[in-house]
Amino acid sequence: MTSSLSQRITTIWASLPPSVRLIAVSKTFPAEDIRAAYNAGIRDFGENRIQEAASKQAELQDLPDITWHFIGRLQSNKAKKAIELFDWIHSVDNLKLAQRLNQLAQELGVSPQVCLQVKILPDPNKSGWSVPELLADLLALNQCKDLQIQGLMTIPPLGLNETQTIDVFNATSNLAKEIQKQNWSHLKMQELSMGMSGDYQLAVPAGSTMVRLGTILFGQRT
Repeated sequence: MTSSLSQRITTIWASLPPSVRLIAVSKTFPAEDIRAAYNAGIRDFGENRIQEAASKQAELQDLPDITWHFIGRLQSNKAKKAIELFDWIHSVDNLKLAQRLNQLAQELGVSPQVCLQVKILPDPNKSGWSVPELLADLLALNQCKDLQIQGLMTIPPLGLNETQTIDVFNATSNLAKEIQKQNWSHLKMQELSMGMSGDYQLAVPAGSTMVRLGTILFGQRT
């Protein structure tokens, strides 16, 4: 697997602009696969389960320059562990969670980087703010001064065609620009976490700065 993984990483990297960060979504794959991807040059890894990530991080302590990204749904009772284990949290999906993370960050003396998860279209299978909800919560989010709120994350609903998917990515990009124009002191909106294995090539032209790729790198999950 190592040589084919390295080839896939090289091919995908060559297709991405330098401004786009490649996050290898290593959830369900063993630490040895992360090590192989690391040896191929990857430094950003995404996980969606706290316990699984903690186990892998313990196995990979000799690789200190990995940046860990939490990309799964985060429950408030696991927020403290998430802040301790991860450099980035992409899936901050409601104001209560943001405020809890901010409180924990203050207590722990850290400043985690986060993205706010938005739902451009209604989707019962995804969490996140609707656009009106997010705009209504901006004042309160701006007061979360111990979080580095860097931008937005979105996942298009399943079943969209290519044009509809592009529309979701463009709408997310435009929303970030709209928020940025309001000149909030603590809402930077410089990052767009958009695009996974099946649609990242549509997300990049829309302005994605971080793509979250799993199966296209590691293969199908069992």
